Amino acid sequence: MANHILVRKTAVNPCAAFASCGEGDGQAQNPLLFICAMTSRPRRPSLFSRLPYWLLAIALLFVLGLWAITADETYSGIFQKLTGGVLTTLWVTFIAFLAATLLGLGVALARTSNVRVLREIATFYIEIIRGIPILVFLFYVAFVAAPAMVGAFNWVMAPLIEWGWVAPATIRGFDFIWRAIFALTVCYSAFIAEIFRAGIEAVGRGQIEAARSLGLSRWHCFRLIIFPQALRTILPPLGNDFVSMVKDSALVSALGVQDITQLGKLSASSSFLFFETYNVVAFLYLTMTITLSLLVRGLERFMDSKVKR
Repeated sequence: MANHILVRKTAVNPCAAFASCGEGDGQAQNPLLFICAMTSRPRRPSLFSRLPYWLLAIALLFVLGLWAITADETYSGIFQKLTGGVLTTLWVTFIAFLAATLLGLGVALARTSNVRVLREIATFYIEIIRGIPILVFLFYVAFVAAPAMVGAFNWVMAPLIEWGWVAPATIRGFDFIWRAIFALTVCYSAFIAEIFRAGIEAVGRGQIEAARSLGLSRWHCFRLIIFPQALRTILPPLGNDFVSMVKDSALVSALGVQDITQLGKLSASSSFLFFETYNVVAFLYLTMTITLSLLVRGLERFMDSKVKR
């Protein structure tokens, strides 16, 4: 009977059968137990198997692009012409995104305010701006809003202009790069306002009521209770919007701003090397956006680890 049971155990799990034999007979542990334990232990995946294949493919494309730029004189010449546009693209993006974040925060606070007039105005602003394509709004700001702002400035400062204290503003003095920054700021502020609103409303009402019951003012309640918790929800989508603005900044080339896209168009139209030129343009944008995307992913993981702790 014991042998029959042993056979059945061996058929199911050989390691358990060897273990039962060693323990039942009072003998030393069977050496095969060590082999069974080593073979049944789960193996840790290797570093190569843990790497995402899409990232390896992107790294391969980056290496090929970098090799083409360094080895081919044509690509090298085009790359040198476009490097100046990288600084313009990044500068426009940083300034516009910073201003859009501040404006979006103000609109989000108005959207979540207890005053109905502020809520209605903020909602109207968000719905109107989000319903207009960025390129159309860019043209509207550049050729409609900018002359109107110059005229309004001269009208308000008319007494000072007459006395010679302030020089009158001109449309040509309103640089197109600042018109583009203003347009991107207004457009993205509507989307960022919704991100802030979602993060603020994600904080439980019980915490806000508890803070108010302790005597905290609305400003202290927002600064100490609401905003630190909402920041964890806000940061990842804000990073994604920043990456999107890097790509959408190419639209400012329609106004003649000397960014990567504009310099690429000028280079391709003069040399007729459209294939090579736009390969370099795509390479530069991919390098910036993928690097920023990886940083956003790292930030998300860091925030998740902070929350779990």
